[in-house]
Amino acid sequence: MPDILLHLLPHIVSSVLYAALGFHFWRTRWRETDKPLVTLPMQTWERAAILVALLLQGAGIYAGLFGAGGMRFSFSFALSLMLWLAVLIYWLESFRARMDGLQPMVLPLAALSAALPAIYPQLRVVAHADAWGFKLHFLTAMLAYSLFTLSALHAVFMGFAERKLHQRALTKSLSSLPPILTMEALLFRIIVVAFVLLTVALGSGVLFSESLFGKAVMIDHKTLFAFASWGIFAALLVGRHAYGWRGRIALRWTLAGFTVLLLAYIGSRFVAEVLIGRT
Repeated sequence: MPDILLHLLPHIVSSVLYAALGFHFWRTRWRETDKPLVTLPMQTWERAAILVALLLQGAGIYAGLFGAGGMRFSFSFALSLMLWLAVLIYWLESFRARMDGLQPMVLPLAALSAALPAIYPQLRVVAHADAWGFKLHFLTAMLAYSLFTLSALHAVFMGFAERKLHQRALTKSLSSLPPILTMEALLFRIIVVAFVLLTVALGSGVLFSESLFGKAVMIDHKTLFAFASWGIFAALLVGRHAYGWRGRIALRWTLAGFTVLLLAYIGSRFVAEVLIGRT
């Protein structure tokens, strides 16, 4: 088997497994039937199957980033890593709260993100990857992006649940979701941790920019979008604490902040690597 196929195999297999699991959770938790609405907790084999997909995808990501020595990166691996961490957090959270009703939404997205490195395998070498300042910046940034991705998904889930409740539609999908207040509390726990990590990432980027890249931090579109996202999430947390923001207001601010943050890196790399063809 060619080496390139061996490198792509973990991404392909994990994508197929995520898609199959997403269909399974939709069929068992969301699909309407004539049977009475009965909540089905996550089974041991379901957790094991998600873990297998996580391990496969994680192995593929690690091999792509570090397999050739040094460190390489691209927008496709960034998205794959972000959704990988999001699925991992949901998998861990499932041991303390009911997360099975959210899987039909998150697993198809994970399937798409896992397949991206196979579709766009181009990688660029990352300079200064051995410096501890860069490692701090990269690790906190990726964790923050992943948690904000999870918060955006969570906001979509909450919007879906609230719409169903306002329609007074007691569906199987709604009954499989956690209570709204539980979801809202989890959303803000995620946002607080992600905001702290984003603050560290931005601060380390400013502090170590000159020592790592030989120049002071540049005020380009990536930097502006990142700080704009920080401001949006800061306003959301202040509004939550001072004015009790919740419901649709909180969801809109969460999605707005995530969209701006996504444009800060993923959008610029997509344009450079896919539309322009520059790595």
